[in-house]
Amino acid sequence: MPEQATTYTPTELLACVAARLLEDKKSVFVGTGLPMIAAMLAQRTHAPNLLIIFEAGGVGPQVPVLPISVGDARTFYKAVAASSMHDVMSAGQAGYVDYGFLGAAMIDRYGNINTTVIGDWELPKVRLPGSGGANDIGSFCPRTIIIMRQDERRFVEKVDFITTPGYLDGPGARERAGLPTGSGPYRVITQLGVYGFDAQTKRLQLLARHPGITLEDIQANSSFEILVPEKVEVTRPPTVEEQRLLHEIDPTGMAIGK
Repeated sequence: MPEQATTYTPTELLACVAARLLEDKKSVFVGTGLPMIAAMLAQRTHAPNLLIIFEAGGVGPQVPVLPISVGDARTFYKAVAASSMHDVMSAGQAGYVDYGFLGAAMIDRYGNINTTVIGDWELPKVRLPGSGGANDIGSFCPRTIIIMRQDERRFVEKVDFITTPGYLDGPGARERAGLPTGSGPYRVITQLGVYGFDAQTKRLQLLARHPGITLEDIQANSSFEILVPEKVEVTRPPTVEEQRLLHEIDPTGMAIGK
């Protein structure tokens, strides 16, 4: 077994957990920050043939260090294509992108995401950044991975606005809305655990809790009931090698920290 790190930060743990979800010889649409780090870590460990795609048009790069954004010149380093936003979004719509990474301000039990407004659309309490490419990614990628912070204000009964569709109001709803069969949210990663979606009900369910986190912590930080199966795994901490690679990927500590 690889040697585990004796100390690690929550951000290092999230990056490793996300990276381990990505498979070799698959494609992934990544955004700024942790999704970039997770994809780059996966490429340097168990998934050397992972095809990384950036929103600004970089396809298949071998990124040397963490870019500042999806438009950074390093997202084209040794890439197979320096393309365009139109081309990469079209590839997603055509079903050529296996995984998509998203963040969220709010999520509900069916994986619907809000990054648009808090409160009423006409008179919101807070206006958020909006969709960007998130709706395209969540609508068309077969597997969407959401990384976000979990608490009662973010895990809500019903999102104030659906920026990106999850399973809408339950089984069959995506298909009735005209979205591709088999697409939808795949995993949700928070500071407390890893979640999937029940195959029958499409409701959020716990798959693994992070070390030191209890089931009580999980439920206390959600305003809806999270399904809990009989067997719940505990996520593996970063290994010494994964931790070393994370700081090689992000030498300035821009996202991982020092």
